[in-house]
Parts: sequence; C-alpha cells; structure tokens
Amino acid sequence: MFANFFIHRPVFATVCALMIILGGAVVIPSLPISQFPNLTPPQVSVTSVYIGASAQTVESAVTVPLEQQINGAEGMRYISSESGNDGSSSITATFELNRDPDLAAVDVQNRVSIALGRLPAAVKNTGVIVTKASNNFVFGAAVYSPDGRYDPLFMSNYLDLYVRDALKRVPGVAQVIVFGERRYSMRLWLDPQRLASRGLTASDAVGALQEQNVEIAAGSVGQPPTVPGQQYQISVRAMGRLVKPEEFDNIILKTSADGTLVRLGDVGRAELGAEDYSSELKYGGRQAWASASPSFPMPTPSKFAAAPSTNSIASASASPRAWSMRTPSTRPRPSASQFATFSPLSARQLGWSFW
Repeated sequence: MFANFFIHRPVFATVCALMIILGGAVVIPSLPISQFPNLTPPQVSVTSVYIGASAQTVESAVTVPLEQQINGAEGMRYISSESGNDGSSSITATFELNRDPDLAAVDVQNRVSIALGRLPAAVKNTGVIVTKASNNFVFGAAVYSPDGRYDPLFMSNYLDLYVRDALKRVPGVAQVIVFGERRYSMRLWLDPQRLASRGLTASDAVGALQEQNVEIAAGSVGQPPTVPGQQYQISVRAMGRLVKPEEFDNIILKTSADGTLVRLGDVGRAELGAEDYSSELKYGGRQAWASASPSFPMPTPSKFAAAPSTNSIASASASPRAWSMRTPSTRPRPSASQFATFSPLSARQLGWSFW
C-alpha cells in the first residue's frame, strides 16, 4: 500500500529521493568518521624492577599482588605477565577494541596505587611504571662504533642523553627500549671475608649507604626572625649525594669502642661502571646497542628507513664471585671535559643500521 503510493506518483518520489540525497551530502562533513581507526586492541603495560631478586621471588612479591588488583579492570579482555631472573616484572593488560587507551591507563594506574602498599620497599623506591603501549615495534636501530674508539659505557650514555628523548617525542611512539643498555652507576664491591672479620654484613653496608648518601636541606643563616641589625641572609649549601668513588670509599660502616672507624674502603671498593651487565648485544660481530620503539594503540603515519635485517645475538655475561650492590639513583654528573666529549657525533663516527 505504501509502495503503491510512490509508484503511482513518480514525480513526487523523485523529488523525495533528491531531497534525501542533498540532505546526506550536506551532513557528510560533520559525521564522526575516524581517520585512523584502531586495528589492534589497546594495551597498558606495568613494569617494575626488584633488584637482586630471582624470578620466583619477583613472581610472588611483585607480579601476583599487581595482577590481583589489575585484574577485573573495565573493558579488559585478558592479562599476561612475565617475571625474570634479573628482577624485572612486566604485566600487559589487553582491553576491548573500543576502549579508550587514556581511560584504560588511568584505571590501571589507580589499581596499581592500591597495590603499592603490598610491594617491597626496593620496588617502591625504583618505581612502578604504567604506560599505554602496543607490542608492535614501529622502529628499530642498531648503534655501534665502526672503529672501536668509543667504549660501551660511552655509547650507552650517548643514546640515553641524545637519542632516547628525541625518539620519545616522535608522534605515535609510546616508549624507547634500549637493548644491551649500560647506564652509568656506582657499583660497590664487598669482600665477605673482610666483612666477617669486622663483624659486619652486607645489610650494614646498605644501611650506611642509605643514611649517608642523601640530599640534605641545610636551610639558611640570618633568616627572620633575627636580632635587630641583621642585614644578610645566606643560604647554606651542604654536600648531598655522593658522586666520586673516593667519596663512597669514605662511607663509615662502623665505629669501634676505641673510636676506630671502619669505612667502606676497608672492606671493599667503589667503582664507576654500568648499572646492568646481564645482557650483551652484537651486530655484525661488533658490540652494539639496539633501540626499539613500540607504538601507541592509535597508529600514525610514519616513514621508515628500509635496510636488510640482521640477526642480533644476546648473551648473558658471567657475574663475578663477589657481592655487588648497585645504586641506580646515583648517576654522577660529568665534568666539563666529559660534557665536551658528549657533543653530538657525526654519522661517520657512529654506525647506524635500521630495520
């Protein structure tokens, strides 16, 4: 009945059809069309480090409490986790395709804050990092020294100072991962026999380090209220965190009854080295450092430099037969000569390979 009305009135039907077409053409520019729709479900990554702990300890003390709080977040499809023998813990929560990545990251961050009270103090000191990311790598590069003029510590620190931050500012890059990284760190080596002969343990050295390697707010002299006639106010600057190995060697571990001081240099030594030696990466037979950039869930147009792929070899280095403590937060400032050395290098001085 309704169709017969338009069949017998073709002119009226044509006018209605034209009006519908014109109305659709007018509203097309205002339609909410996504220019780059999500192709992969959004993911939120939670990473933390428990220095010196085994994989089983990390799993029970860090990964499980975090998983219990993160599980059940709104729009979450599934959750996966990894615990390593290097003390690292990584949890990845995958959400529904229509879930807003920003809201998902905020929800996970709130749940992680609830679980912080159950985590060890060493994990809370290094921090629990929550980032929205994807497992898709949009960029990769291997950096090496063609003529071997730069040592591993210099190359790794160069990437940390000049390359990492620049890559993080590229649109669509979630984070920058450096494989085989060698960050500057002050390493304290302790002799177990010397410690035992003086009635000390490694915990005593850790406690002394935490007490004496701190930033101090020394205040000021002449700050009001003062006596009449006081004209000057001087800020007091005290030595804060230790920088040089000699300063760490002078840390006092124990005071005997006769007043004799036992310093760190009496039971061990301090040296400036790398924070982590657990992995080593090689490219073309040379020691190299690879930089990989996972992308955000929202893809953005990018240009890639094509080059033939090469297998990277990662091997674990053997640990020395001694007790070792790392202080990642203690990163000494380079001197004026070192700042001059860290000037941007030319392309010929650095070997770059992209994949």
